[in-house]
Amino acid sequence: MRDGEQTRLVAWSRELRGVHERLREALRVTREALAEGGPAGSATRDLLLFCHGFCAALTAHHEGEDRELFPVIAERHPELRDTLRRLRQDHSMIGHLLSGLAAAVARDAPPAELTRHLEGVAAIMESHFRYEERQLLVVLETLALDADPTAVLGPL
Repeated sequence: MRDGEQTRLVAWSRELRGVHERLREALRVTREALAEGGPAGSATRDLLLFCHGFCAALTAHHEGEDRELFPVIAERHPELRDTLRRLRQDHSMIGHLLSGLAAAVARDAPPAELTRHLEGVAAIMESHFRYEERQLLVVLETLALDADPTAVLGPL
């Protein structure tokens, strides 16, 4: 293996960690938009913008993993199929929670309700990210996958 190939192989684990950190940051910014409030309507508009961006980014990340990354891992590491099934279940649950958050934002739910939605998403997302990193980072360090990282892990 040439040096450049090793760099690209290890990059998938760094890519995943980086996307997870950017999604955590997007969630933090969304929480701040809710906490700051402001003039009537202003907080709702800001939260709608941040929520839309965060929800879209997290959804694209999970869709890319389900479509591009997990099938390759399952093929090359059949022992991880149960892990991948659990991760896909998490993706479905997080998608459901994001839909609830988006609906609450769209109907201008009270701040306490929006906070509950965000906290629920945050708790499941963090648990999911930690599990995914524990289970897949070692595999990703040696995964040879010739694909665009934004197609595999989302646009963040």
